[in-house]
Amino acid sequence: MSADNLNTRVAIQAVTTNGRRPRRVRESGVKWGSPAVYLAALVLITICITPVLYIIIGGFRTNSQITLDPSGFPSPWQLGNYGDVLASSQFWTAMMNSTITAVATTLGAVLLGLMASFVIARYNFGGRGLMYSIFAAGLMFPVTVAITPLYILIRNLGLVNSLAGIILPQIAFALPMTIIILVPFLRAIPNELEEAASIDGASRLGFFWRMVLPLSLPGVITVGILAFVGSWNGYMLPLFILNNEALFTLPLGVQNFASQYSVDTARVLAYTSLSMLPALIFFSMFERRIVGGLTGAVKG
Repeated sequence: MSADNLNTRVAIQAVTTNGRRPRRVRESGVKWGSPAVYLAALVLITICITPVLYIIIGGFRTNSQITLDPSGFPSPWQLGNYGDVLASSQFWTAMMNSTITAVATTLGAVLLGLMASFVIARYNFGGRGLMYSIFAAGLMFPVTVAITPLYILIRNLGLVNSLAGIILPQIAFALPMTIIILVPFLRAIPNELEEAASIDGASRLGFFWRMVLPLSLPGVITVGILAFVGSWNGYMLPLFILNNEALFTLPLGVQNFASQYSVDTARVLAYTSLSMLPALIFFSMFERRIVGGLTGAVKG
């Protein structure tokens, strides 16, 4: 008997049981779940996306079209509204202010949050749990609750009517969420890795930059995206702090533009669409990063 035949017989005997023929393994089909779940999800998606589509499509209409048929499609499509908004310096000034504020807030929240999370997660000292609880309690205080004392503090610091008066409070309000997400990532780093780095001559600061930062990159990206989007969409704080039109961010720019062109509904919708478009694109590009980072934080 050849070696191939012998191997074949051994394989057949291995899969047979009590002399019976081996059962064919049926591949399980894809389980789609309950149709009610998909129906509820479809209804929820429709409710969420309909206002956004209405604003975007409304920017391609004329005021007469909106008056005659508020829920209709453009006929014909008008590009002049978006062209007028893009040609105005007011829009690009607000865009630049929002970009500066969002980028500075993101960098400050991520850097300070990462350092504070490293101390809470990797050092043993008295009051560590209390410090973590204080940061967690910060999630219960939205900016609307603290807007009056916050305005008084910013005014005493001389930061009223400046972008710094927006950036610093936004960093402070972004830190609780940042620390809550990053601490589980940093705790999951094995202590043996830190000991090995110390034996190789790496300082604590070197271990932080060379090992901690790359290993916690999913969480860093997640908190960075959340801080950026939160700053970009911030309205209450700029409304109280900024009075100069040259310093308006996009949410205030939309309000100012709507008050100036209150009778030109189509142009206001075009301005609103262009204002929210960068945040939508940014969030859509990094959606998986956010989900992955939050999943890692829960597992940690």
